[in-house]
Amino acid sequence: MANPLVELKTQRQSVWYDNLNRELLKTGALQRMVEDDGVGGGTSNPSIFEKAVGASDAYDEHLTEIVRPDVSLDETYDALTVTDVGLSADVFRGVYDETEGADGYASLEVSPLIAHDTATTTSEAKRLFAALGRPNAMIKIPGTPEGLPAIERSLAEGINVNITLLFGVDSYEQVALTYIAALEKRAKAGLPLDRIGSVASFFISRVDSMVDGRLEEKIKAVESDLERRRLSALLGKAGVANARIAYAKFQEIFSGDRWEALAAKGARVQRCLWASTSTKNPDYRDVLYVEELIGPDTINTMPQNTLDAFRDHGVVAPTLTKGADQALAHVRELEAAGIDFRAVTDELQVQGVKLFADSFAKARATVEEKRDRILAGPKGIGAAPRGD
Repeated sequence: MANPLVELKTQRQSVWYDNLNRELLKTGALQRMVEDDGVGGGTSNPSIFEKAVGASDAYDEHLTEIVRPDVSLDETYDALTVTDVGLSADVFRGVYDETEGADGYASLEVSPLIAHDTATTTSEAKRLFAALGRPNAMIKIPGTPEGLPAIERSLAEGINVNITLLFGVDSYEQVALTYIAALEKRAKAGLPLDRIGSVASFFISRVDSMVDGRLEEKIKAVESDLERRRLSALLGKAGVANARIAYAKFQEIFSGDRWEALAAKGARVQRCLWASTSTKNPDYRDVLYVEELIGPDTINTMPQNTLDAFRDHGVVAPTLTKGADQALAHVRELEAAGIDFRAVTDELQVQGVKLFADSFAKARATVEEKRDRILAGPKGIGAAPRGD
């Protein structure tokens, strides 16, 4: 039987893995995903790293090698994350070479604590990209208002950028236009465009989680059965509708004279990457956010459970461009029901930055605890935590 994950390539959609970690690298599991499932890239973030370090001993050997009194916690944390993403990029290098830079990237995120600091984000992106030292590495920068100038400067300097934490179509449009402006700067300076890689990571399931929560409150409050049925019919559709509207904007931006002038110089489109594609509501199909968003020049980045589910029973068909008008109508219906959709997506971005910042703090704390145990005594990392 054909593997639906591999079949997605026939629709010009790439599969990326949303959980890069050391265990995958040590066991060879990531390489097998590339070979068997056609996985063509991967992402990491503070939440992923926090869970990986806390739940696995796969980092212990590396920690024992690098921890010294003169190596700071920040340097230790950097060494672990840069190694994770660098080794992952090495696994994807064959894909990168085969596609001539169109695919095969691994992403490392700048600290979410600086999401609203343009200058520091810019310098950190440059530092981390140099530390990775791979042409198929990407630096993840949140698509906050303060992040946009850092994104443009980084791209103009030849740094591949994964713009993350996008929820609103207006924010996405600004990100796409920022990408084009950066390429125009490079073109004006006579710099090559053909190996500049960038993706715009648009989050899906979190939109449904928030919108559904607000709809359910309204459903409980209404007395009319007709109104209750009308509101219930809106559940579980906002995330897909939002992504389809964003993709229509993508098609508009990456066409026409302005874009064609850059494409003639070798520029590639900035692909939409569908993130947060695991289904949070058990009442919905477990591959909902894959099956409904299949289309050209896109990426679906999947966690393990979604990857396994789609391999098992996913259906491949060109769905992304179907129902664009219905998507707009759906958002209008939400607005008519009293849900301010722009406010929802704005709130989700603020919330997303905070969640990643919290995970970053937890990840650093986990690394610090292991580091302190190594420094504390000859038993090294196997010693009991302080207070036990």
